[in-house]
Amino acid sequence: MATISPLTDQLATRARSIDFSALGQWLPNPDPILKAQGKDISVYRALQGDALVGACIRRRKSAVKALEWGLDRGQAASRTAKAIEAMLTTLDLERIIGQILDATLYGYQPMEIEWQRVGGLWVPVDVQAKPPEWFCFDASNQLRFKSRASPLLGELLPERKFLLPRQDPTYQNPYGFADLSLCFWPLTFKKGGMKFWLAFAEKFGSAFSIGKLPRSASNEERAKLLDSLEALIQDGVATIPDDGSVELVEMAGKSASADLYERLVLHCRGEISIALLGQNQTTEASANKASAGAGLEVTKHLRDGDAKIVAAAMNQLIRWVCELNFGGAVAPVWSLWDQESQDKLQAARDKSNYDAGARFTNNYWQRAYGYQDGDLQSAPGAAPAVSVGAPAFAEAALNAGSADPLQAQTDALLAAGAPQWAGMVDQLQALVDQADSAQALQQALVQAYGGLESGQLVKLMAAALALAELKGMDDAAQGVG
Repeated sequence: MATISPLTDQLATRARSIDFSALGQWLPNPDPILKAQGKDISVYRALQGDALVGACIRRRKSAVKALEWGLDRGQAASRTAKAIEAMLTTLDLERIIGQILDATLYGYQPMEIEWQRVGGLWVPVDVQAKPPEWFCFDASNQLRFKSRASPLLGELLPERKFLLPRQDPTYQNPYGFADLSLCFWPLTFKKGGMKFWLAFAEKFGSAFSIGKLPRSASNEERAKLLDSLEALIQDGVATIPDDGSVELVEMAGKSASADLYERLVLHCRGEISIALLGQNQTTEASANKASAGAGLEVTKHLRDGDAKIVAAAMNQLIRWVCELNFGGAVAPVWSLWDQESQDKLQAARDKSNYDAGARFTNNYWQRAYGYQDGDLQSAPGAAPAVSVGAPAFAEAALNAGSADPLQAQTDALLAAGAPQWAGMVDQLQALVDQADSAQALQQALVQAYGGLESGQLVKLMAAALALAELKGMDDAAQGVG
């Protein structure tokens, strides 16, 4: 018996467990639905033919495909990042993403990689999903291909040949959790309810025709009358013997029974929507705005979880490319994100920082929001504008030999076309005199003139900082004298 290290080796394994015996076969899928049916994962593929199931699957996949995706270089070398980016442009990413998302439906989705040597590099030229029922896991949770040559145990797959996106895999269940397993019984009962509902509607939806013949009528005459009654229901006309009669009887009081079938079908539809979308507020149930909004938030959480499965598979592919070509160098990271949510979050953060006194440069607005050169007329931050204009004002005042440089620069600002600031000069000078730092002056200006438009507030701050700078120069000059 081999010695087991208590620290580095696994003690609780299938090989040592009393509850497992491999018997030379692969590990069966522990899915309770498949075990009860005695079938493989293909039974779930048939469920997608239902209109509601198919629509929910398309909606769930579309939510992920609608996200933005891209490559973050991070700490990767420039050559590595460019090679990965060039590789990704040759792949049909939208199709690959859709196939990776099948892992949420079946629990796992093996995807075979076709490698080729292009330009001196080993790169994947295609990634194709293969039927999950062709694959199995052994006692060591390794993926195997159930081939004709090895139908009992399966063939062990080579490294870096198959991606294996899975949803919530565990040691006990390496096959992952299949969301379609939650739809099996609701869909089965829905189909049964529809079948009985249709039979009920056919039986009680139209009037019954009752034919009457004398007791002495023969079996042949009764059969002819029955055919005539069937023609009456189908065509509305019939021929009967002159000594017979027909009576049409309507079934009353059956609407409550019909409602039972409808409620059963609607309940099953709601269960399917919950299984695939996490909610049924936007599909079946009559919901108010609050409950529908909460349901959409749950759907977004499912979308984000699906996006993580896709990102994990794509980053695994990228790491393999780096291992084969760049000696395991640091790999860039591929990710998906909701651009609209990020824009709203960043805008709220920038507004909060602006209200707190922070001012941003044109470079920041261009980098954060994608503006181009020439889109912004003036810098959102006051400091750049002051640093350009203040020295010119100061030099003009000192060269003029004015006894009061501060007043001279104030006059220069007003003469330069500042918008109706004549009444604010005294207030600005008071704030400048009270402030002991540039940051304190900015906060005081925001508190005093926060109601102004952003453009006017920027100009006002530029003027105030110019006054503060000139006042400092005047105080320094008087101190020297």
